[in-house]
Formats: sequence, C-alpha cells, structure tokens
Amino acid sequence: MNNQTTATEFLLMAFSDDRDVQVLHSVVFLFIYLTALVGNFLIVTTVALDHHLHSPMYFFLTSLSFLDVCYISTTVPKSIAISLTNNKLISFAGCVTQVFLVITFAGTEIALLTVMAYDRYIAICYPLQYRLIMNWEACIQMAAASWLSSMVNAILETTVTFRLSFCHSNIIGQFFCDLPQLQKISCSDTKVSEILPFVIGLIVASFCIVFIFVSYGFIFSVVLRIPSAQGRYKAFSTCTPHLTVFSLFIITAVFSTLRPKSLSSPAVDLVSAVLYTVLPPVLNPIIYSFRNKDIQNAVWLIPKKIKSLIA
Repeated sequence: MNNQTTATEFLLMAFSDDRDVQVLHSVVFLFIYLTALVGNFLIVTTVALDHHLHSPMYFFLTSLSFLDVCYISTTVPKSIAISLTNNKLISFAGCVTQVFLVITFAGTEIALLTVMAYDRYIAICYPLQYRLIMNWEACIQMAAASWLSSMVNAILETTVTFRLSFCHSNIIGQFFCDLPQLQKISCSDTKVSEILPFVIGLIVASFCIVFIFVSYGFIFSVVLRIPSAQGRYKAFSTCTPHLTVFSLFIITAVFSTLRPKSLSSPAVDLVSAVLYTVLPPVLNPIIYSFRNKDIQNAVWLIPKKIKSLIA
C-alpha cells in the first residue's frame, strides 16, 4: 500500500507463520468454537423443551446463549480459515461488518447481564410482585432495548472509525478487525475515534458495574435474613452463576478496551482480544450448567422429551 491510496481490503494477523503452529491453532480454535456452540445450544434447547424453565430468568439466559453463539461466530471461524488457508485477506465491507457485529454483541452482552441482575433483584427482594413486574411484555422490551441500544452505539462507533483514511498500511495487528488496531494504521486524525469508544465504554461499564453491585448489595442483605440454610443456598445458587459470568466478561472487556497504552504490545493485545471475544461464550454455559441444578436436571430429561415429541 502506498501513501496516496486508501485501503480497499485488509490483512488480518495469523497466530504464527509456522505451518505446524497454524494447524494446531486451527484445531484448538475449532474445539473451542464447537464447545461454545454445543454448550449454548444445549441451554437454548433445554429451556425450550422444559416448560418448568419458561420463566424470565431462563428467557434472559436463553437470550444470552443465543448472543454468545453470534458473538464467537463473528471472529473465530474467520481466524480458523486464515490458519488453514493462509489467506489473511478481509474485504473492506467484511471488516466494517465484523467491527459492527463485535461492538453490537459485546454491548448487548453487558446490557443483558445488567438486566439479568435486575431480574434477580426483583425475584429475591420483591418475590410477591415478581410476576407482575417481570411479565413477558417487560422481558421482551428489556431484551429488545439491550439489542437496539447496542446496535445504535455500534453504528456510531463503526461510522466514526471507517470515516478514517487507511493509507499507511492495510495490515491489522489482530486476528479480527479491532478498533484500536484500525486506529493504529490510519493516516487521519484519530482523536475522535479513540475518545468516543473510550468515553462510551467507561460510562456504560461504570453504570453497569454500579447497578449490578448495588442490586447484589440489596439481594445479599435479603438472603442473609432468610432463616433456613437451604433457603439461603437456593437463593445464592441463582445468583452466583450470573455474578461469575458478569465478573468474567467485565474484567476481560475493561482490560482489553480501557487499559493504558503502556500495557499494549502485540502479545498482550492478542491475548486480551481472545479473553473478551472467545472466553465468555465458551465459559458462560459451563458456569450456568455447573451451578444450576434446574438446568442439570432438565438436560438429563432432553432425550425423553425428544422421544415423546417424535412419538
């Protein structure tokens, strides 16, 4: 690329130029991808087939599982294809699409996790009003608002980013089209495109963290007043998976997007991107299945339910 032309396509980074390492990477990422697909679709299928799980909490869990499938599918299959074919090219339109989808899914993930904290707050602190407040219309509206607000933010950030000119280089130092890496190869003034995602990310992360921890402060104060140990355990068992999943996502996302430039290097950038784009979709279904007895019991009943449907 010379200094007078604007990039019409980009080159993504491979994990290694060594063929054996490329094959190993593709096998590992394929295993991770299939694990995420199976785990998340298992939750979706389990909730759909078991009418006992047709409640707001599992509606949001199903939405999160569907989202995680979309999230990991945006980056990992392309990375596997690069390792197998050694073709690192991605079109300009493909890069725009990938940026838009990553921002949309990441934003929707944190929004849904915040809504799920509100659901647990209402369920435990106001159990008698739970069905009235968390009715199906309200649940659908909150899920839709999570998606729409994230899409609007994604349109804004994607538009600001791709108004830049890319004439210095077309090589992106990441395994997918990542905003910070695109800013690095731009020959335009990147102040707005750097400040806007930082400010939006800081505001959204701060609001969600404060909202969730305040909600759990009220939840724990109520749970600790429950007289029976079994009642306290049951209440905590519905909260700890969500709190674990949220902590996992917010820690990896904040480190990846808000860390100072002094902590940035190709290796750190690569690891942090894997942490927040790959790890949550894989671990979320494992965490929920491991800690949730209702999901575990329902999973064992899936073969019987499928047989009854076929019969």
